Amino acid sequence: MSSALSRFVRLLMMALVLGLATARPAAAQSEDSGPSILRDTETEALFADIAKPLVEAANLSNKSVKVILLNDDEINAFVAGSQNVYVNSGLLTRADNVNQVQFVIAHELGHVAGGHAIRMGEGMKQATGITLATMVLGAIAIAAGAGEAGMGLMMMGQRAALGQFLAFTRAQETSADLAGASYLHKAGISGKGGLDFFKKLQNQEYRLAIYATDSYDRTHPLSSERIAMLTDLFKKDPAWNAPTDPKLEARFQRVKAKLTGFLDPRQAVSKYPETDQSVPAHYARAYAYHLTAYPDKALSEADALLKADAHDPYFLELKGQILLESGRPADAIAPLREATEKTHNAPLIASMLGHALISTEDPKNYAEAKTILKAAVAVDNENPFAWYQLGMIYGQEGDESRAALATAERNNLEGDPKMALASAETAMRGIPVGTPDYLRAQDIAMVSRTALKKDKKGRDRE
Repeated sequence: MSSALSRFVRLLMMALVLGLATARPAAAQSEDSGPSILRDTETEALFADIAKPLVEAANLSNKSVKVILLNDDEINAFVAGSQNVYVNSGLLTRADNVNQVQFVIAHELGHVAGGHAIRMGEGMKQATGITLATMVLGAIAIAAGAGEAGMGLMMMGQRAALGQFLAFTRAQETSADLAGASYLHKAGISGKGGLDFFKKLQNQEYRLAIYATDSYDRTHPLSSERIAMLTDLFKKDPAWNAPTDPKLEARFQRVKAKLTGFLDPRQAVSKYPETDQSVPAHYARAYAYHLTAYPDKALSEADALLKADAHDPYFLELKGQILLESGRPADAIAPLREATEKTHNAPLIASMLGHALISTEDPKNYAEAKTILKAAVAVDNENPFAWYQLGMIYGQEGDESRAALATAERNNLEGDPKMALASAETAMRGIPVGTPDYLRAQDIAMVSRTALKKDKKGRDRE
């Protein structure tokens, strides 16, 4: 094969790979890339309660499935290689009600149960097979002197391969829609939210001037196609007119409001004006005022919430957070302590209490902070900030080895293998061999070395 032909083939293969990468649905995205995870105890509790009946309907384990919130304004949700369901903040803030979110989670569980992320390689393999076959035929034609015909054949093969892959992903989406509908049926949940959600997406397609009459060149079926397929199915279901649990809906509106206040304070104040004295409005404004440095106004909103329910753990958490981050850690301790107790030592809230205790700079509070933080990371060790606070306590005590271990845990969670390795090795030099802490440091060191070697190999290939 000539050098020019070889170069053309390489470029064509690259174009195919780039085309397929562009066509990959969110379900195929890597778990370790993309937007940051947003963590909040109230939101995670809501997600768990929304998902529980749907996970059971899908014959999956509630211990294995987690719904995770991402800081991404796009209206989207997806699954990756695990059983985790990722929901974008943009979807949550734009959903009108909890029933719409229930459908989205049911749909994504359809991907999980169907193993779609794992099977994505099958679609890639089929598409690659088509491409290789047409490349060979095209190369033969070019070698025989039919250059234009051969190149045309190769381009047709690329288009056919991409079409094959897109058909594969559309089939997965349709399968997930039907599976999600069946989970809603088994759980006795109405599908109205699903149709409303697709109508919302359809309106977005119109705003983006997507007027396609079919979904041939798309990773997903058109919203109109999905609405047509699901309308009769949902309307015939006995759960069609089933009312949404009002307590669940109220919790959703609270979470939506606080998320809006946290991510977009200006929009929150506009959407929830001071004339609105509802709980969600107070919630949104409290976060908005706090993040825009109006602590007195933020505390006023938090107090309004506590007037409605003086012992709501999440209202107490909010007040404690405002006080703590406004430079009043001693005043934050009481509401955060009660919030921690009422949530049965929820790790994120407990970590904030530990932070408040440390921030008083009173050595009398350090023992309590250490106990609280150790318990928090024992339940949820994926909280870098808790490890940072615990490392500070160890440092105050002069236990540099365990301070280094806490730093290694934090670096590991934050994706810094170089620093994680250095800290783990420091910890291992001072912690008795064979103890649980030593073995944990050893594990972090091993994982970090592997990550660094992988990164080096990747750079060497570039």
